[in-house]
Amino acid sequence: MYKREQYHTLAERITEPRRFIQVVAGPRQVGKSTLVKQVLQDCNVPYTLETADAIAPENGEWIGEVWAAVRQQMVFRQQTEHLLVIDEIHKIQNWSEQVKREWDSDTFADRNIKVILLGSSRLLLKKGLTESLMGRFELIRMPHWSFNEMHEAFGWDINQYIYFGGYPGGATLVKNEKRWRQYVQDAIVAPSIEKDVILTATIYKPTLMRNLFELGCSYSGEELSLNKVLGQLQDAGNVTTLSNYLEILNECHLLAGLQKYAADKARKYNSIPKFQVYNSALLSALNGKSYEQAFTDSKLWGRWVETAVGTHLINHADAVGYRLYYWREANNEVDYVLERQGQCIAIEVKSGRRTTNKGITLFRERFQPRHTIIIGSGGFPVDEFLQMDLERLWR
Repeated sequence: MYKREQYHTLAERITEPRRFIQVVAGPRQVGKSTLVKQVLQDCNVPYTLETADAIAPENGEWIGEVWAAVRQQMVFRQQTEHLLVIDEIHKIQNWSEQVKREWDSDTFADRNIKVILLGSSRLLLKKGLTESLMGRFELIRMPHWSFNEMHEAFGWDINQYIYFGGYPGGATLVKNEKRWRQYVQDAIVAPSIEKDVILTATIYKPTLMRNLFELGCSYSGEELSLNKVLGQLQDAGNVTTLSNYLEILNECHLLAGLQKYAADKARKYNSIPKFQVYNSALLSALNGKSYEQAFTDSKLWGRWVETAVGTHLINHADAVGYRLYYWREANNEVDYVLERQGQCIAIEVKSGRRTTNKGITLFRERFQPRHTIIIGSGGFPVDEFLQMDLERLWR
């Protein structure tokens, strides 16, 4: 079974002396539970694996009971260390306070219980970690699968990845597009919105949230003002509500609204957003165009290519430490702008969508970027760029 890069990180950390809680976080269907099980199978440390999936949310005592059972096991079996893994931890109310109490108790008593926590809700994990567990954890980020991973694990070519994206669970279904699309909608889209977003954040208009997500995914790679978005949605709302909901979707690593790059923050935050999915599968599943329809239409395929490049950039933003924007002036634009520590990099995707574009030239004159990069015709091949370690851009 294919092992992602994060496997080696987690495997190494659980062999170290007990220092921090290890938190494995990422969106749905990216292999968090699979990765942890792979590590457990290969490690020599005795472990206990529990899941809070079927536990009542208000049953906070369950965490303490699990911890107590591990302590007893260590005494009876004379174990010098034990690994406790709790999946879907965020489903328990006040989980972080409970974990903090038990972890601190072990620390005070010199009990060598190492802990791994997993959760599919980035919102609740982030809230608990920042409120109660500061200084006690390390975060292992599990992003969506890259082209390199899908190629190595399933033999996909670049065009398959551009259209079908990076969900490993649907990799064997792509020959039946109807079945694949149903899988994405039922196993990923529905639970992501209904469980990870609506039930874990203050969403007063759930229908508006769903509609925004579906519309935003189908418009990935396009700029669309939130006022125009409101005009296409049936449920009443306002621009502020849409902006807040879009930020929540971004926190969940589903859909982002990229802002226009500018010299001052006010212009960035007041700009028209450019929709960008975190996984191309979301565009393909919700846009309605088949693989053949998209691939044989050069202008349409250009949007899929640009979106795929965007998914590579946005999924590595946290790890590499940059912010992602776009830039436009009149009809001239730069598809993506990366900003880190006062420096920027301009990236243009030559995908057949535009015949002429002086965006890169104008941007270079105005902002003096560290690099200007062309992807596609006359520049980096798309497949080569999608396999690039983006940290190299800043060296």
